[in-house]
Amino acid sequence: MAVDILIGLQWGDEGKGKIVDVLAPTYDIVARFQGGPNAGHTLEFEGTKHVLHQIPSGIFHPHIQNIIGNGVVLDPIVFRIEMQKLQDRGVDASQNLFISKKTSLILPSHKMLDRVSEEALGTGKIGSTLKGIGPTYQDKIGRVGLRVGDILADDFQDRYNKLVDRHRKTVEFYGQSLDLGEQEQIFFEAVEYLRTLKLVDSEYMINDALKNGKRVLAEGAQGSLLDVDFGTYPFVTSSTTLVAGACTGLGVAPRHIGEVYGIFKAYCTRVGSGPFPTELLDEVGDQIRKSGNEFGSTTGRPRRCGWVDLPTLKYSIMLNGVTQLNMMKADVLTEFDTIKVCTHYKLASGEITDRLPHSLDTETMEPIYEELLGWKVDLNQIDTVEALPEAFNNYMTFLEQHLEVPITIASVGPDRKSTLRREKVSI
Repeated sequence: MAVDILIGLQWGDEGKGKIVDVLAPTYDIVARFQGGPNAGHTLEFEGTKHVLHQIPSGIFHPHIQNIIGNGVVLDPIVFRIEMQKLQDRGVDASQNLFISKKTSLILPSHKMLDRVSEEALGTGKIGSTLKGIGPTYQDKIGRVGLRVGDILADDFQDRYNKLVDRHRKTVEFYGQSLDLGEQEQIFFEAVEYLRTLKLVDSEYMINDALKNGKRVLAEGAQGSLLDVDFGTYPFVTSSTTLVAGACTGLGVAPRHIGEVYGIFKAYCTRVGSGPFPTELLDEVGDQIRKSGNEFGSTTGRPRRCGWVDLPTLKYSIMLNGVTQLNMMKADVLTEFDTIKVCTHYKLASGEITDRLPHSLDTETMEPIYEELLGWKVDLNQIDTVEALPEAFNNYMTFLEQHLEVPITIASVGPDRKSTLRREKVSI
C-alpha cells in the first residue's frame, strides 16, 4: 500500500487538522512527520473544539494507530499537558499513540535560546513562536541533540547536563544568564511520564504496515511556503514541510508515496514576519480576520489576511506533486459582493509573471487580480455539493483551471460535518 500525504500549501494554518480527522477513518495509521509544538491543528466536532500541537490528528479514532515520527521535535512538557487534556475529555491517547525513539527532544534551555536569539535580531525578527523549535533542529543538524530513545539510557542525566552546559555558554554570549528555574524539574517529570508510553522504532513499524497492506496517512505541519529550503526564506520554519519531509521524517521511500492532498484556504493568512504579496492592510483584511477568527491556535497572535494567491499555490503544488486540492474556510468569504484572486505579479521591471522570484523579501511585486462574483449565501447551511450556489462553483472552477488540480473537498464551516466531498475529475 501507499503513504498518502497531507500538506499545507500556504503559510500554515490552512486547516490540516480538520481534514486529517475527516480522512482518518479510511486509514490504519496517521503519522506526524515534522514540526513541533509550534503547530496548532484545530478539530471541531459535536460542538467541541480540540487543538492538537504534537499529537497526530487521528487520535480521536481509537482504532487508528497514531505515530509521532522521527522528523518531529517533541517538547515533553507541552506533550504531557496535551495528553492530560485529551484524558480530561475521555480520550486515552496512550492506547493508540506511538513515539519514534529518533524524535528529537526540546529542552527548557532550547526555549531560552530561542528567545535570546530572536531578541538579538532586533527589527529583523523572524517571528518565532519561541517554542524552542529552531534551536532544537540546530542541535539535531549539529549532531549534539537528544532524542526520545536517549531517555531510556542510564546516563541520560549526564547527556542532558552536557547539552545544557553548551546552551548556557551560548546564552551568556548574548549577555544573559540561563536560569531554568522550576522548568527543569517539570521537564524531568514529563520525561518520566514519557518513559511509560509506547516508544518504538517507527520506521520499521510504518514499513511493516505498508508491507502488510495497511493504509498510512502522513500529516504535515506548518505550510509549504514556510519550508526551510523553498519557503519565503529567512522567514520560514526550521524543518522540511514539503512531501519530501515525509520520507525523511518517517523513514519511507519515495516509491511508497500515493495521493498528495494539498490544503489551502479560500483566501490567505500568515502569522509572524515575512513577505505576503496579497496582504490586505485595510478594512477588508480586518473583515476576513474577524469572520474567520484568524488568531493563532498556538500563539493567539492575530493573523495577517489577504486574497488567495495563485502563483504561490502553483509553486507549492509543483514542489509537492499535489494530486487533490482541499479548499478550507470558504464560508468566511460569504459576505463579500466580489472576491479577488491574484493570478500574476507585476515586478519592478514591469515584467508580468506567475513565478516566484528568488526572494519575495527583496523583490517588489504588485499583485494582479481578477475579480469574481461573490455568492452571498450562508454556506454553513449547505450539506450537499449539489446545493452549492453557482457563484461558489464558478470560484472553484476558476481556481481549478489555473491550478490544474481538482478540488475534491470544500470546507464550508468549522465542524467535521461541514465538509463537502466533490468527485475527482481530470483537469
